[in-house]
Amino acid sequence: MANTIRIKRSTGSSAPASLENAELAFAEGSKKLFIGIGTGGAGGSATSIEAIGGSGSFVDLDTSRTQNTFLAAPNGSNGAATFRSMVAADVPSLAHTKISDFDSGVRANRLDQMAAPTGSVSLNSQKITNLADPSADSDAASKSYVDGVAQGLDVKDSVVAATTANITLSGTQTIDGVSVSADNRVLVKNQSTASQNGLYLCKAGSWQRTDDLASGADAAGMFTFVEQGTANGDKGFVCTTNKGSAVVGTNNLAFSQFSSSGDITAGDGLDKSGTELSLDLKSNGGLVIESTELALKLDASSITGTLAVSDGGTGGTSASAARSNLGLVIGTNVQAYDAGLAAIAGLATTDGGIIVGNGSTFVLESGATARSSLGVSIGSQVQAYDADLDNLSGCQSGASAALAALTESEVQILDGATLTTSELNLLDGVTATTSELNFTDGVTSNIQTQLDAKQASDAQLTELATMSSGTASALADLTGTECQILDGATITTTELNIIDGNTSATSTTLASADRMVMNDAGTMKQVALSDLVTFLEDESTSGFDIDGGSY
Repeated sequence: MANTIRIKRSTGSSAPASLENAELAFAEGSKKLFIGIGTGGAGGSATSIEAIGGSGSFVDLDTSRTQNTFLAAPNGSNGAATFRSMVAADVPSLAHTKISDFDSGVRANRLDQMAAPTGSVSLNSQKITNLADPSADSDAASKSYVDGVAQGLDVKDSVVAATTANITLSGTQTIDGVSVSADNRVLVKNQSTASQNGLYLCKAGSWQRTDDLASGADAAGMFTFVEQGTANGDKGFVCTTNKGSAVVGTNNLAFSQFSSSGDITAGDGLDKSGTELSLDLKSNGGLVIESTELALKLDASSITGTLAVSDGGTGGTSASAARSNLGLVIGTNVQAYDAGLAAIAGLATTDGGIIVGNGSTFVLESGATARSSLGVSIGSQVQAYDADLDNLSGCQSGASAALAALTESEVQILDGATLTTSELNLLDGVTATTSELNFTDGVTSNIQTQLDAKQASDAQLTELATMSSGTASALADLTGTECQILDGATITTTELNIIDGNTSATSTTLASADRMVMNDAGTMKQVALSDLVTFLEDESTSGFDIDGGSY
């Protein structure tokens, strides 16, 4: 029997710890075959141990590889094969018909650079997006454009805000409560120069018209929605200028509100649910009908059934039934017809008019006509108005009789009298005349006592009585000694005024022109100091004493 050749083996997965040169070993756990390489001498131990077979040692078909990697030598050089990422240099240069030129020859080219197809192009149920609005008959159209055209509108992208008044078309600003920043779309619709109206892009400098409504375009039927704003927010606006006369930048453009989510509200008698209005007179308290806004015609032939009294009806189908249901009995609850009342009701409410019966009906007459009809003439049959008589009519009956008994002379006694009732009662029993009585007018105490207290007549006192109150007061303040100073005085007012204001001792520098008061042979005079110096310097002047010194 042939001999069995066996190599080293283990149940583990790792390489053996040592092998002889060219010695083989197999690891059952990893299923790898190892060989010893290199020697330290004949029969010596290997210097390295390499895997030469088994999973992971070389390329195998069962192991997954990293995407976009392949087994190849290093690019541009020889060497051991390895798995690495593919680069462009790994693909040889081929003609345009080869896949290597797809990136530069096909994918890099735009669709508008490619040849026009000669057959139908299938998009495999995919969409073409971001289409611009068409301008030619053969252009493709977006859904929004088609929807707008279907409604007779040229729909434009929404705007951030819409103007409410004329604005300066320059710089960022606040419009309708919205702070508009650069590149925001704005609907300008209120310019004083209406040809400036349209769609704009806000800019830091001058504003620009939008590309979808540029100068020269026809704005007729153009529609846009306003996103924000106090007055215009959530509202849609349409250009109402007729086509052909709505050239942007040339013609005057007008815009009107087309829609709004919140402009419709339910008024009296109306209910609103979403976009639907309904009418329920009962639950909404009735319908307010304005003659200029709403008219409601109820033809009798079109009305069936009855409306209950509680709902504002009569509950009856006949007049008598309606009256009965309403509790109205003619002649009891309501006035029965009367021709006389009807005649009165038909008369005008003329100021001063009087209702008079003429034998067949009632008529309206003026006061004068009515008095004539009644046979009453003022000043003949009735007393004409007199204010004095009106006042006398308020007197008591006894007073009226007493006044009627007075003569004209007796009445004249009171003419001009100013005394009171109390004063008049003092005269009860007095026989004095009016002049005599007037002497005591104002006396409130014993006359003799008052006379005894009076000052006897004095001419000087009479003269003093004419003084002003200020002068009398000043004299009253003088003492007897002070008054004696003036006794025998011959000084004049001018002379007294010389010392006016001299109330205390003062120190001052004297000048030649300064003056002092001196007696000149019995007359007081003002003398200049220069004159005094001349006198003192005169050698012919006899000696004199000054402050204890002789000169």
